[in-house]
Amino acid sequence: MVKLMGPFIGRRKTAIARLFIRPGKGNIYINNQPLTYYGNEIIRNKILAPLYFDEKFWKNHDFYVKVEGGGVVAIADAVSFAISKALAIRSSTVAQKIKEYNRVLLAGDPRQTEPKKPNRYSARRFKQKSYR
Repeated sequence: MVKLMGPFIGRRKTAIARLFIRPGKGNIYINNQPLTYYGNEIIRNKILAPLYFDEKFWKNHDFYVKVEGGGVVAIADAVSFAISKALAIRSSTVAQKIKEYNRVLLAGDPRQTEPKKPNRYSARRFKQKSYR
């Protein structure tokens, strides 16, 4: 039986990523699709950023991510946050390197969109009035 590590959970805005790690060849799957099919080069680099801090571990394991909600960038942030958490739990030196690179990868980003108010177009924009 293959040992499965996880779930490691990453959240950003409304995106929730659940990461499972198992021994393999360094492949990354997002919703059962290889990473090469997901987003553009900038988004893929955002997802891969924490993996460069522990390449030996990355090359010997497969990463399976299930993602719900959010847009493309929020999903990428949630996945990179989950990967960072997994690597930080494994090794404190890797956690320190990730923190020096980008603290948000381990601390998270709590910002959410403001809810829409009644009788308005958006959260803050009022309907225009014309008296003339």
